Amino acid sequence: MRKILIVGAGQSGLQLGLSLLAEGYDVTIMSARTPDEIRRGWVMSTQAMFAAALDTEREYGLDLWQEQTPHIEGLQLSLSAPPGERALRFSGPLDRYAQSTDQRLKMATWLELFEQRGGTVHYQGVTTADLDGLTKLRRYDLTIVAAGKGDLVGVFDRDPQRSVYTAPQRGLAVAYVHGMTPDPLWPVPHVSFNAVPGLGELFVIPGLTLSGPCEILFWEAVPDGPLDLWKDRRDPAEHLKLTLELVRQYTPWIYDRCADVELTDGRATLSGRYTPTVRHPVAELPSGGLVLGMADVVVANDPITGQGSNTAAKCAYSYLGSILERGDQPFDGPWMTQTFERFWESAGQAVTTWTNAMLQPLPPHVQQILGAASTNPTIARRFANGFSDPNDFQNWFMTPDAADTYLATVSAD
Repeated sequence: MRKILIVGAGQSGLQLGLSLLAEGYDVTIMSARTPDEIRRGWVMSTQAMFAAALDTEREYGLDLWQEQTPHIEGLQLSLSAPPGERALRFSGPLDRYAQSTDQRLKMATWLELFEQRGGTVHYQGVTTADLDGLTKLRRYDLTIVAAGKGDLVGVFDRDPQRSVYTAPQRGLAVAYVHGMTPDPLWPVPHVSFNAVPGLGELFVIPGLTLSGPCEILFWEAVPDGPLDLWKDRRDPAEHLKLTLELVRQYTPWIYDRCADVELTDGRATLSGRYTPTVRHPVAELPSGGLVLGMADVVVANDPITGQGSNTAAKCAYSYLGSILERGDQPFDGPWMTQTFERFWESAGQAVTTWTNAMLQPLPPHVQQILGAASTNPTIARRFANGFSDPNDFQNWFMTPDAADTYLATVSAD
C-alpha cells in the first residue's frame, strides 16, 4: 500500500486525503489545528463553490451539507457610477446551484471523518526544517504541501512567467452576518457582485455557518483608496460597523437590506491582503527530497472571482487522477511537474488569466458585454455560469475579437 503525506488540512488537502483513503491508499495528514480549534477559530474564507467544484466532492461522499447550505441560484451584478448610484444591473441564473459552507464547519468535520475512515492525523505545525526531516526519512512515497498560508509556501519559488503582480491588488474584509433581508428585485438566494469602479467591489454571499444560514459581506478594496481601511485587524464589532458604513455610502441598495444585521459569532470577521502569485510546483529541500505543492500553495489568485475553494477542489481532483494513474511507479520530479501542468492546463491557467484581468479597470469590450447582459438574458446566464467553468470565458469574454464575434452571434439569434 502506497503511503502519502499531506501537509495542510484545508479544502484541497482534506479532499485529496479523503479521496485517496477511499481508493485504498495509506494517507497521513498534518494539521496545525484540531477540529475543535478550527470550529472555535476565526472565519477563513468566503468559499462560494460552484457546480463543477461541488461535483468533485460529491463523487466521494463529501457533500455533507447539501441540504442545510442555501442553494445559490444565480449571480447578480450591479455597477455604480458615480459611487452610491446603481447605473447597471443584471441577474444571471445558474444552470446548477452553488453553495458556501463555512470552512470552520467543513474542515473540522472532514478532519474527524478522515480519522473515522482510517486516516492518520498528526496535529502539529510544520516548519521547513520539519518538512526536510520528513522527506529525509523516506517514510512516504509522496509528500504534498497543501498549507497555503505560513512559511512552507516559501519553499516554492515564484514563477515570474505566470505571475503578473508583485504586490497585493485588493485589501480584503469579510463579515458573516445574520439578519439580512432578501433582495426585493431578486429574492432567490444569489451572489450579489457590486462593483464600484476604481475603488473596489462588495460581494454578498448566502452561506451556512456554525449557527445556521447566514450572509457573507465581503469588501475588496483597491489599495490606498477610500475603501482600503483594512490594513490593521479591527475588533469584530468595529469591523462590522465600518463594513456597514461603507455599504451605506457606496452600495445603498445593499444597505437597505441590513437594518437588523448582526455578526453570526464573536469570530465572524476576517481581513488581510496578499499578492496573487503562481509558484513552481516542485520544491527541492536541503536534504534532496522533493515535495509537490497543491492549490493555493502554487496558484494563489485574488478572491475577486470567488475561485479559491473551487480551484482547490479541482486541483485535488486532478492530482487524485494523476496519482491513481501512476500505479506503482515512483512519484519523481518529472511526474510532479507533469501532475501540476495537467491541472494548470485543465483549470489553473484559465482561472488565473480571468482573475488577473478582473482586477484591472474593465476594458471597453467587457463593458460592452456587461451592458449587453443587462438587456439580454442569454448573455447574463453565460456570464454567471462561467464562474463554474472559467475555461468558457476564453471563448467569448477575454479578448475584443472573441467578444465581438459572440455579441454578433447573440444579436443575430
